[in-house]
Amino acid sequence: MNKTANDIKCRLSLRKPQTESLEILSEIADVLELKKNVNLDEAKEKIKKLGLKFEEVKKFSDFEREFPNICFALATGVGKTRLMGAFIAYLYKKKGIQNFFVLAPNLTIYNKLIQDLGTPNSAKYVFKGISDFAVNYPQIVTGDNYNKYQKLSRTKDFFNRVVINIFNISKINSDVDDKTGLPRIKRLSEYLGESYFEYLKNLPDLVLLMDESHHYRAKSGIKVINELNPVLGLELTATPQIEKGSKTQKFKNVVYEYSLAKAMNDGFVKEPAVATRKNFNPKQISIEQLDIMKLEDGIKIHENTKVDLDIYARTNNKRLIKPFVLVVAKDTTHAQWLETHIKSDNFFNGYYKDKVMQIHSQQKGVEKDENIAKLLTLENPNNKIEIVIHVNMLKEGWDVTNLYTIIPLRTATSMTLREQTIGRGLRLPYGERTGNPKVDKLTIVAHDKFQEIIEEAQKEGSIIKKENIIEIDKEELNHKKEAVTVVSKIEQEFIDEKRRIETIYDNVEKQNAQINLEIKEEINNAVYQLGEKGKNIASMSEKEIIDIALKNRIKDIENKSQIGIFDNIEKEQIEIQIKENVKSEIQKMKDNIIEIPRIMIFPAETDVWFEDFDLNCNNLNYQPISEEIKRTTLRQMETDIIDTKGTYVNDKLDNIIVNELINIPEVEYDKNAKLLFKLAKQVLDKLNSYLNEDEVKNVVQYRKKDITEFIKAQLLEHFKKEIVKYETPNVTGLVKIVPWNITKFTEDEIYDFKTTIEPTNRIKTLLFTGFKKSCHNAYPFDSKTEKDFSMILENDNDVIKWLRPAPNQFNITWDNNKRNYEPDFVVETKDTIYLIETKKETDITTEDVQQKAKAAFEYCKNATEYTTKNNGKPWKYLLLPHNSVLLNYGFSYYVKEYEYKIQ
Repeated sequence: MNKTANDIKCRLSLRKPQTESLEILSEIADVLELKKNVNLDEAKEKIKKLGLKFEEVKKFSDFEREFPNICFALATGVGKTRLMGAFIAYLYKKKGIQNFFVLAPNLTIYNKLIQDLGTPNSAKYVFKGISDFAVNYPQIVTGDNYNKYQKLSRTKDFFNRVVINIFNISKINSDVDDKTGLPRIKRLSEYLGESYFEYLKNLPDLVLLMDESHHYRAKSGIKVINELNPVLGLELTATPQIEKGSKTQKFKNVVYEYSLAKAMNDGFVKEPAVATRKNFNPKQISIEQLDIMKLEDGIKIHENTKVDLDIYARTNNKRLIKPFVLVVAKDTTHAQWLETHIKSDNFFNGYYKDKVMQIHSQQKGVEKDENIAKLLTLENPNNKIEIVIHVNMLKEGWDVTNLYTIIPLRTATSMTLREQTIGRGLRLPYGERTGNPKVDKLTIVAHDKFQEIIEEAQKEGSIIKKENIIEIDKEELNHKKEAVTVVSKIEQEFIDEKRRIETIYDNVEKQNAQINLEIKEEINNAVYQLGEKGKNIASMSEKEIIDIALKNRIKDIENKSQIGIFDNIEKEQIEIQIKENVKSEIQKMKDNIIEIPRIMIFPAETDVWFEDFDLNCNNLNYQPISEEIKRTTLRQMETDIIDTKGTYVNDKLDNIIVNELINIPEVEYDKNAKLLFKLAKQVLDKLNSYLNEDEVKNVVQYRKKDITEFIKAQLLEHFKKEIVKYETPNVTGLVKIVPWNITKFTEDEIYDFKTTIEPTNRIKTLLFTGFKKSCHNAYPFDSKTEKDFSMILENDNDVIKWLRPAPNQFNITWDNNKRNYEPDFVVETKDTIYLIETKKETDITTEDVQQKAKAAFEYCKNATEYTTKNNGKPWKYLLLPHNSVLLNYGFSYYVKEYEYKIQ
């Protein structure tokens, strides 16, 4: 990639497919003459030669227009508009191109392009970071204002800047002048002495960009585009094909293709999953009953999704995403029937009466741009709509990120339409995958004929992966879920006091209670402020806490009342109030929190290797490839055979195999050479067992890629990695106890933790309370083992306090910084604090569990170094097998038997 392209890549933060597309464009722009009326045959051959360098370019065979024209096929959600901006910036900076014509297929995309390419203060403005456009940003001319710019186009200022013309195709084809019968853009302009269309056509450096270019393959679309006669055409689409009847015609001018399958694999879009009923035969019920069943199941999934998104937003302090459901109807009559049913009292007690809308036109199969535009506020939390019913395909440009459930009630007529429907829901609401499967998943509710898509999904390059099939559990979906936040006991006390104060009628009493509560909160905040500076409670003096609380209290009152500077008497009164409460509040914190140091554990160095093993060659049975060339004369059709045996690479056969093996990313030659040559020899021994010498040479030469894949599959089974060094962390004291954000079935009570739950698999769906020593009032448990262990902690005299840490309480990363470790318990005794994990006994020695244990041990080591210097307690890590958790055991038994130590 040249310097200009690399600079644009960095400044626009281009993703992998965008970067690869830009690199291909830069090469094509170098080999083509960017001028009008070039020899198309010569230009085609130049691009085809680039196929030797870029695998994707090999797909290119023809321009399909009367000018050089290439297509970049990128999956929905990957970022075609940003790539368009990168193309414009590159062609201007590197090739001096100043005039661009951007074609949109509909009003929605037209408006979106104006926003993204021509509105510098827009959040999605694509040219942010391009220094050339920082002041002298591109001049935007649109299908609505080009008359205004006809005069301007003759000015010096216009000639000195990039001009981007953005037109809806209908503005060219359909916007006709009543007098002349010509499209208005072709009407004579007194300023230009020609029409604006002629002006564009005569520009010597016009580059055409076509968004969603599969719309411009009709004869009328091709004709008007050819008339513009640009020096280069750039097409962008997610579907590089058109369908004629039952046949699908792939574009011939594709130079880069990045499919939805690749986008999912690289994490640029949501992961689609197909949901279907357990043990359900759709043929047993009527079509109408099936529609209602799928609709109701989809809405139940939607309700669960709302709760999952709520929990994620609370836990990670993110903006709340309001999901919605897309229902695909057969026709307008069917859509009306569905809307009537959804608005009835029988459908979820009428909850969705004002939360559903239809989108279609009176003409079957056609949607008006104005109707699509109504959908553009669906991401706004103030928009009530949660269900959208549509007929036909929703058009491109509808770039919502909060579509989470699709209910197709009638099979689409083509795979293109099916994929485009699914594509509408693949964009990620936070711009990237969160790592939370529930937040990153799009659910498609299957119906009787949607099985076809599932079967299609199993094919190579499919958009849906086989494992993403969800079985709908009818019983579970019939239970409504809700989000619950459980704060620490200290925070809960403040919340309870605020509620009590709201019930006080006497104004003086109410005011005094409010002031007293605020004083306590300031003391609490002061302790954590000192903790941020590296102190634990034991090393804090009362004076330090009082001084910070006093300063914060005065500042807070001044900000609220804007009364200016306090006099000394007022300060003394506040100080007295703080002093009266400081001892009791500090003691309360000591009694109800475990002091957790702020430590971020990150692996710094990882050792990787392959275990020694013998290759299983039982299924290795490659046969020689024929080296005979068949030659036939064209006139007499006479055939002869040329034997080319013996044309082998002059190298040892084991070297040929090893040279291929070292291309495997995980393989380091210097560390693994001995094993690689051993495996290569085992392959050769097997080949020699059933082939002669020449045949073995033939197989190694021509099947070396296959041999490599054969070895690779077994090699990776013996791949090992171990973190050998961690970053030296910056340790500070006292982080707040993080709240739990969890879901529970609305109908379930919060159970006393001593209650026996049957069957035990229900435990993970429930919330438990009644703890005396815990840092929260209620906890979820993932298993009976965890619940039983909490009973041991509550009943053991050695245990002072314990905590079931919420996600994000600790910053302990493992697996090469990819994942965060969440321990099961933190337990404080008289002289030690323990980080504890309970695991199935057979999982204790697995690589993942041991990696997490080493990271936790590293946390405890650094915590101990810090706390013991500040009058605190040392930290230790316990790794308990699940079958050791028995109610008759004391906590000291686990300390003695299961303290984790690095071997």
